Amino acid sequence: MKREERYKGIIEWFSQNMPVAETELNYTDPYQLLVAVILSAQCTDKRVNLTTPALFERFPTPQSMAKAEADEIYPYIRSISYPNNKAKNLAAMARMLCAEFGGKVPDDIEQLQRLPGVGRKTANVVGAVLYNKFVMPVDTHVFRVSARIGLTIQAKTPLQTELQLTEHLPAELLPKAHHWLILHGRYVCTARKPKCETCGIAPWCKKYQEDRSANAKKEKKSVK
Repeated sequence: MKREERYKGIIEWFSQNMPVAETELNYTDPYQLLVAVILSAQCTDKRVNLTTPALFERFPTPQSMAKAEADEIYPYIRSISYPNNKAKNLAAMARMLCAEFGGKVPDDIEQLQRLPGVGRKTANVVGAVLYNKFVMPVDTHVFRVSARIGLTIQAKTPLQTELQLTEHLPAELLPKAHHWLILHGRYVCTARKPKCETCGIAPWCKKYQEDRSANAKKEKKSVK
């Protein structure tokens, strides 16, 4: 199967079966999303959503968080992965957000990456979700699923994955395709036991087709 055919089939299936695909992080404003995405690094959205209500009750605005020290933030996020570093980053992020951006989350990807705790992936997530930027954030799900189903070829880093997906996906679909791949990886194409037999995109999945071919050869040998 040619790569273009694989992309076409997968895009069509998701467009028909998952026309709405959104972040599962809970937030009510740009500040809350930015904080939630920072917290979600190497942590599940479920855990973040359990943590942020109390955090936002205590620090409802970037101005209130900017006045806090890391040790004041830490108790509210202690159940999150790497809470010490993230508490420091949140305090510093809020101070810069207020001092340089008037408390408003910037819509420029490069400016976002100036904020403490905000790398390329986090900036792309915020840009895609808040401002519908034509960017492709790559987390562990996107990285794994893209390689497994054959959307990327020999991509060794998240950046290589991002560049390949950006090259082959229509620009206007990038923000939604990001969520397609995340949700598919989270609930169907799981890391250890992918649900291949019930997967809607199996007809275009490189790994699924390879496994079927290998099993067919084994059965043929066993019959002989």
